Amino acid sequence: MHMSNGSFLTNQLLIAMPSLADPNFSQTVTLVCEHTERGALGIVLNRPMTMRLGEVLDQLSLPSHDPRLADQAILRGGPVQTDRGFVLHRPTGREWDSTLEVSDTLHVTTSRDVLESLAQGDGPFEAAMALGYAGWEAGQLEDEMLHNSWLTVPCDDSIVFEVPFEQRWHAAARLLGVDLSRISHVSGHA
Repeated sequence: MHMSNGSFLTNQLLIAMPSLADPNFSQTVTLVCEHTERGALGIVLNRPMTMRLGEVLDQLSLPSHDPRLADQAILRGGPVQTDRGFVLHRPTGREWDSTLEVSDTLHVTTSRDVLESLAQGDGPFEAAMALGYAGWEAGQLEDEMLHNSWLTVPCDDSIVFEVPFEQRWHAAARLLGVDLSRISHVSGHA
């Protein structure tokens, strides 16, 4: 059975409900990069680490002379494969070795070549790097949706590239017209 793309959550933001207690996802906004019948992969967008992009580039022997780039915070993208890098960026018209097209305006590249380009100053102008990802097995995310763990809204790229980290959870919910501070932390049934 083939499900149409409409039933999947690729390019949606998952907004953790205030009642979601899992420490990996409490008060998070997660971009769903890929969602198929086999499961889902997402990147948490509002958990910056103390590590900076300059440190990652140095570790990869890719020195950069761009202070804006060097000082960019790395995101803790999720609890799975926390040493694996994901670069969220605008499409550039260039082909990278390993890229997921999340949408027409947002790609995720996991290959080293995009970091080499960033370090050399000819990479994507808007880019954010995460280490690790959030993964869901087949049917797991759908199940969590049924249990009201998440709100979803189509991705607004400004959440990925522009909104300050500490405002992203509330900003994403406001895309739906939801004020998270007014939602009870205890989910009950009417």
